[in-house]
Amino acid sequence: MKVLHLINGDLYSGAERVEDLLALNLPAFGYHADVATLKRGCFAQCRQASGANLFEVTMRSRIDFHAAWKIARLLRAGQFQLLHTHTPRSAMIGGIAARLAQCPMVHHVHSPTSRDTQTAWRNMTNATVERWSLTGARRLIAVSDSLRSYLEQAGFNSASISVVPNGVPVHEPGIEWRAPAGPWVVGTVGLFRPRKGIEILIEALHLCLQSGLDVRLLAVGSFEEDSYRQAMVRLARKLGVADRIEWAGFKLDVRAELRRMHIFALPSLYGEGLPMALIEAMAAGLPVAATAVEGTPEVLTPAGAGLLVEPGNASQLADAIASLAALGPRAREVGDAGRRRQIERYSDAVMARAVADVYDLVLKPHAGCHAEAIPL
Repeated sequence: MKVLHLINGDLYSGAERVEDLLALNLPAFGYHADVATLKRGCFAQCRQASGANLFEVTMRSRIDFHAAWKIARLLRAGQFQLLHTHTPRSAMIGGIAARLAQCPMVHHVHSPTSRDTQTAWRNMTNATVERWSLTGARRLIAVSDSLRSYLEQAGFNSASISVVPNGVPVHEPGIEWRAPAGPWVVGTVGLFRPRKGIEILIEALHLCLQSGLDVRLLAVGSFEEDSYRQAMVRLARKLGVADRIEWAGFKLDVRAELRRMHIFALPSLYGEGLPMALIEAMAAGLPVAATAVEGTPEVLTPAGAGLLVEPGNASQLADAIASLAALGPRAREVGDAGRRRQIERYSDAVMARAVADVYDLVLKPHAGCHAEAIPL
């Protein structure tokens, strides 16, 4: 069975990473996934699923609806049985394309659209467009129970929502966490933007140093906007911790960077679904200090894999980091609990199996795109 995934494609994080892992793992469950992108960017260079065909259907503007006709033609010509969209933009284009090709559509909800940015009008516009675009979707996939609740509150039928948590590859045996002889390296990974709360982590680093804890920060990821990067650099200088921070930038091999860390910190303020970076940290056996936003408590609380703090509270985050460091070698037990939880519930194979089950629900009454589709 053939599925076409539609993503933005300008980045390789979040939705793009999930799509790539699904393309790698879905064949084991009877589905071949190709991918189409709507924006030019690093996805084409970073993706791992080389067996999946990549189609670039670049939009010339945010309202370039001609792209929908191209996707519809692609669905028909490639004889795809299903369209799977991953972002508000791809839902908008995919919703039109699915109607034109009369092909069933599934949409993956990775984060709450109405809480995605700091701009209220943009959030409202994106949420409205997403709501309209998904009127014809056969199934919605939410990556956490919190996102299921968000969708239900937005007016979507709960019977049409499936919860499929994100998953990442299981780390190979032999990577063992050890307490440091020198500074504790607190690490974080992500696409850095205001809702990620990096300023809170920088302030927590300052507080840890003031309390006498020998600690450094390793920040892995790129900044969405250079103005935010400059603001974070200025804050680090103002607090006197600039020499204690390594801005590593975007890294494709996240595992190698996680091996350099002793504690993983997730300082997000809002707008998370189920952070891939959090699951990667658990897979690496890292004890975690994270803010209690959206799907994060669902992952950490049952596992005992770390400590939760209030969003935006630098003092609590510093205390959580210090508490994990105070455990010394016993902090490994916290990381091991997270690794067991990741293997059982948050692996890429578990995620792909659950998505394949959603496809089965949609495609059982359908033989694919209907013969009476609109001519393209």
